Order: sequence, then C-alpha cells, then structure tokens
Amino acid sequence: MKLADVPIATTDPINAKILAVSEDQLQGFQRDPLGEIARQSAVELTVVIERIQAMLRAGIIRRVRQTLLAASLAQGALVAWQVPEDKLEAAFDYMFQRDPFSGHIVIRTTDTATVGSKYRLWTTLKVPQGFSMTKHCEFLVRQTGAEKFILLPAKKLFALGVGHVRRRGLEPGSRTEVLADVTDVSVTELNDLEWRVLMALKREFAPEDLTPDIWAARAKEAGVPLEQFLEVAAELNRRKIIGRFSTFLEHVKPVANGEQVTRYNALFHWAVPPGREVDAGREVGRHHIMTHAYWREGGPEFHNVNVMGVAHGTNKPVLLAHKAAIDEHLKEAGISVSCTNVFWGGRSEIKPSEISPFAYREWCRRVGFHSEGAAK
Repeated sequence: MKLADVPIATTDPINAKILAVSEDQLQGFQRDPLGEIARQSAVELTVVIERIQAMLRAGIIRRVRQTLLAASLAQGALVAWQVPEDKLEAAFDYMFQRDPFSGHIVIRTTDTATVGSKYRLWTTLKVPQGFSMTKHCEFLVRQTGAEKFILLPAKKLFALGVGHVRRRGLEPGSRTEVLADVTDVSVTELNDLEWRVLMALKREFAPEDLTPDIWAARAKEAGVPLEQFLEVAAELNRRKIIGRFSTFLEHVKPVANGEQVTRYNALFHWAVPPGREVDAGREVGRHHIMTHAYWREGGPEFHNVNVMGVAHGTNKPVLLAHKAAIDEHLKEAGISVSCTNVFWGGRSEIKPSEISPFAYREWCRRVGFHSEGAAK
C-alpha cells in the first residue's frame, strides 16, 4: 500500500484495534513490543508497524516511547501556579519551550469561582535526585512573573493509563469489580550502566525506528551488547522503574486530518476525611474513565482536597455524568466528601519530563541557575 493510502484516522477499524492495545495496555518492559501489539490486537505485525508509522508521521500519534515510572527516579509533583492574567500565556510558553523538567502544561478554569480558581496554570514537574523542587519552582517564578506556586506531590497512585480509544463510549459508573491497586511513591538510585540503558530506552521513536528488532539500535546507543541491554531493562522492570510501551495520541488539538481525539480534560478534586484517602483513591481508581488518580494534599488554598484524578472525553456533560457517578459511588462506599471541584483544561501541551541528573546539571549551567544552589 502506498504511504498516502494508509488510513490514519483513529476511527479506522484496524487502527482502533491497534490503538486499543498500544495506548496503555503494554505494561512494563517488552522485549518485542510491536510483536505484542500485533498479538493482542490480532493484526499482522507488518500492518501494525505500517499503521503506527503512518499515524506518527501524520501527527495523529504524537510520540511512541517506552515510559518510565518517573516517580521512582526523580522527585515529582503537580504544580499549581498563580500567574497574572497578562503573563499567563508567556508563562505557559516558557514552561513548555524552555523547562525540560516540566511535563504536562495546562491552563485550567472552573465553572464556578472558588478559592483555587486563581490558580490557572498547572504543570507536572520532575526534578532529579539531589535537587530541590521548591528551588526549581522559585527559579521559574523569576523567569515567568508567577506570583505563587503550590507543590502537590503524590503520596499514593491509584490509576495511570491513558487509553483514549478504548475509553470511547464508556457508560458513567463503569468500573472494575475490584478496588484499584495502591502504588507507593519512592525514589530508586541507579548506577552509570543503568542510567545509560535507561536514557536510550526512554528516547522517543521516529517512524523509521519502528522495526521488529526495535531495541538493537538502542543497545548500540547505550554502548552495550543487545542481550545485556535487555537484561538491564528487565531488571529495571523488576524494580518497578519501567512504565509501559505506548503510542501517545494528540489529546485536544485537531490533527492533520481534522480529527480531535478528545475535547475536554477534567481534573477532579475530592476532599475526604483524613485517614480515608487510600480508601477513596482505590474507589475512584476503579472507574474506567479515570486516566490518573492520586492522593495529593491540596491544603487550604484548595479547601483541603486530598484525592485528585484526570478524565478525558469529547462531551462535557458526559464527563460530568461520570464524575456524578463517582461521587455517588463514594457515598455508597461510606466515604463522605466535604468539597469537590472540576478544573477544566484549555490550552495544553504534553512532553516527557527530563529526569537525568546529568541533563539537569547541564541545564543549570546553560540557564545560569547554579546547581549547588538547587541541591537539597
């Protein structure tokens, strides 16, 4: 099939079968990730490669990469920023274009005014071991004119997996039969060999990199034999450092064929009684619509909310129906909610946060931020 004739729409039946697997179903390290997508989707390997390459070239898929559980490698937090309205767009641009350690950058609004509504800019931040998230944010304040920031590190994780295609058409209240798992947040130290393998492992794949022997070139890049590369990657997987092999779709922005995969990005907040955070998180994380669910302490600026999560969709009333179903489920589970809110995403950009301490030191040197001043 000629390149121009390869279907790129996510609604194409074959593409939908591939994406239902490739978005978030390949957990951990896979020696043959493309072959595993072919097996689980029941689509021939050559077709899987051809379709993913075509969607990547067209921008339908914005990146293909092996993700990491970055919280295991670097300190991380959701950051809420209070920025003067006339500086908001420029602050967004700075975080996206000039800070490699800020990942998701989103301008958010609420349907009703609340104390937290003045925090319009939300980012995720990863700072490598040995450095301070607070001092990093203080540097960003000086660069952007932000007035205030609040760090919201995750205490526990209950859900993580995007999967927009497989979430289409979910009924509000759809959830698993069992409680969501609880993942602890802790930082692991790596040696030089492990960092070399990890840096090669996590780099995005260009269309021409998508071949059946996908890791051979990465092993060469890391300077180790392929079998050793695979062994180190498997060990990192056992240590719960590896996330999933994933094809990431463009979220909200229309892509080359005019398609929008999602239109709405909703950050849900709940305040549950102290001591019930894990119980509530496991109930929220059961709901299939939730792409992320965490225990984060919002503090008084956010009415002491302590369970947060993200859901995506193409229809705002449907997303609100999903949230209403979760609210009712929490009530049925005997978990009271004293405050809840929805922060709707507007302009957004998503990029992987850099986590390498080597890259952090180089960035500090380049921007004139003394690394010794950033260390804890």
